[in-house]
Amino acid sequence: MRVAVTDTDRLDLSVVIPFLNEEESIGLLCEKVAAALDPMEVRAEVILVDDGSTDQTFARAAAIADRDPRFRVIQLRRNFGQTAALSAGIRHARGEVIVTMDGDLQNDPRDIETLLDKMHEGYDVVIGWREQRQDKLITRKIPSILANGLIRWVMGTQIRDNGCALRAYRADLLQALPLYSEMHRLLPTIMTLSGARLAQVKVRHHSRQYGASKYGLSRIYKVLMDLLALKSVLGLVHLPFFGFGAAAVLFGLGAGLGFVVMLLYLVAGLPIVVMAGVTLLLSALSLFMLMLGMLSELIYRQGPLKLEHTLKITTVAPREGRAPVHSS
Repeated sequence: MRVAVTDTDRLDLSVVIPFLNEEESIGLLCEKVAAALDPMEVRAEVILVDDGSTDQTFARAAAIADRDPRFRVIQLRRNFGQTAALSAGIRHARGEVIVTMDGDLQNDPRDIETLLDKMHEGYDVVIGWREQRQDKLITRKIPSILANGLIRWVMGTQIRDNGCALRAYRADLLQALPLYSEMHRLLPTIMTLSGARLAQVKVRHHSRQYGASKYGLSRIYKVLMDLLALKSVLGLVHLPFFGFGAAAVLFGLGAGLGFVVMLLYLVAGLPIVVMAGVTLLLSALSLFMLMLGMLSELIYRQGPLKLEHTLKITTVAPREGRAPVHSS
């Protein structure tokens, strides 16, 4: 059953699907998504984000949107990457809950309802777990196993499948987060570490029917760099001045010790050129860290709404016959 909406309405659900050169699969994908949404009786939209396709994908997506008002199409000027495409769709989403999925038919739209059912238990984020993953062992499964293990070890989380694109988020939390690089893969980790309530559910996974995978080995390097950056940032995010200030104190102590040693060298009549250089360097580093800490604290305090501040209220869109879920 379709629920009619206007452009200004706040909806129950937004499904965001980025795609690139999927002209063979886009029609079938939209049919499957529409079929999954029809019996759910939710006020929903589907946002198709064309990440600079060079084939007929956009034209076919636009034709689908002309036939079904639930579908909207966003076209990026060129290929910016999956994170940028997702970010564009998320910014335009009107749903209280945002579901993301890939556009290659490997995710199953029937699992959207499974994610929403779990959301109604009071979770902020629900992510899919591809227990029976239908991908090549050497190029996809093994790198994924290693990457997931590394993320769990470095970040201290228990997320089984960071690479599964089929996820459901509270829109207010997701739209408060900036997305860049390949950071979309680490969104559940970021939210978990920020206090969001996360659940994992088993979802279907299908082998690719059309086209070629857009993922290459280069993504491993990008994920590693994002993981390193995230670990570094989260270590200082709550008390930036404290973190940089501690480094400033250490460098300052080193400079002070160097000054004392330099005085002893002078008393003993020994050359102090090297020690003076080291002392000046440590003094400069101490001052630099102090200034950087002050700047970081200023940016942090003047910055946009923080995720942890939005976690005080939970609102999940009601399903037919169910009351909204609220918690604090």
